[in-house]
Amino acid sequence: MDERYYNIKHLSRPQYDDFPPMSAHDRAAQFSPFAALTGYDEAVSETARLTDSRRELTEDETDELNAMLGRLKEKLPYCPDVTVTYFLPDARKEGGSYVTRRGEVRIIDSYEGTLVFTDGERIPIAELYKVSLDKK
Repeated sequence: MDERYYNIKHLSRPQYDDFPPMSAHDRAAQFSPFAALTGYDEAVSETARLTDSRRELTEDETDELNAMLGRLKEKLPYCPDVTVTYFLPDARKEGGSYVTRRGEVRIIDSYEGTLVFTDGERIPIAELYKVSLDKK
C-alpha cells in the first residue's frame, strides 16, 4: 500500500472564507465541451438540407392548368374541393419544395394573383404546378 499520503488521508478538505465551496454542477461545468465555432453545426445542417429546383411548365401543362382554373372559377359559388400542387420557395436558400394541399377554395383573387382557401391560406397562382377538382 502507498504510504506517501498516510499522514493526510484522515484530514478534511480545507475551507476558505473568501472562496465558498463550489457546487457539483459548477465544478462539472469547468470540464464541459467548449464550442469554439458558435453556429457551425447549424450552418453545416443548413448547407446539407436539400431543396428542389422549380420546374418549368410545358405549353401543354400550362394550357391544362389554365383550363382547370377556368373550371374552378365556374364552381366558386359552391366552394369546390381542390387538390393543388405548388412550388414553395425556400426562405433561406435557393430552390424550394413542391407542396400538395387539399381544401375548399373560396375565391380567386385576380388582383393579388392568389387562390384563397376557406381557412384563409393564400397560394400564388404563379407558383401552381397542378390543380385538380375533387368530387364531393
